[in-house]
Amino acid sequence: MEFALILPILVLVIFGLFEFSFVMNTSSSVNYASRDGAMIAAEGGANPGTDCVVLQVIERDLVAPAVPPRVQRVEIYWSDLNGAQRGAAVNVYDRVGSTTCNYADGSSVTVPYTLTTPGYLEPDRCDVLAGCDVSHPSVDTVGVRITYQHQWATSFGRYIAPTVIFRKSTAIRMEPQL
Repeated sequence: MEFALILPILVLVIFGLFEFSFVMNTSSSVNYASRDGAMIAAEGGANPGTDCVVLQVIERDLVAPAVPPRVQRVEIYWSDLNGAQRGAAVNVYDRVGSTTCNYADGSSVTVPYTLTTPGYLEPDRCDVLAGCDVSHPSVDTVGVRITYQHQWATSFGRYIAPTVIFRKSTAIRMEPQL
């Protein structure tokens, strides 16, 4: 009799731990992808095709249980030193369609994102230590923000919340070109 009373509670705890571990793993994976993407954006600076490389890295860094098709949006933005976006300087990539970037060496890469808001294009970025103009007195700080929709592994999670949306962002100062 006691076992019949305790079993539902035990199953509930086990499923809760299972779902919590998947949520934490997904959150860590999205956070890592954001950091890695910001590092690539900082190293790429104003070079053409940097955004495509950032998007490729984000796709590569998301590992199970996080999967790239659940990324809703990636934003590459001009950041202040605290990581906050500066004005409307942001490139918004939605995970629909595809974008192909061509490089100077003749190679190209296609990513499953479409640029929907071009507010911080590669040529607008300042990666020169002495600055580029009045609005860019020094090298820029670039940020990457990922919006990811988590899907529950079991039906138990749907009782907690219908969906969980992660928005992870990281900002890094660009590598100066001399």
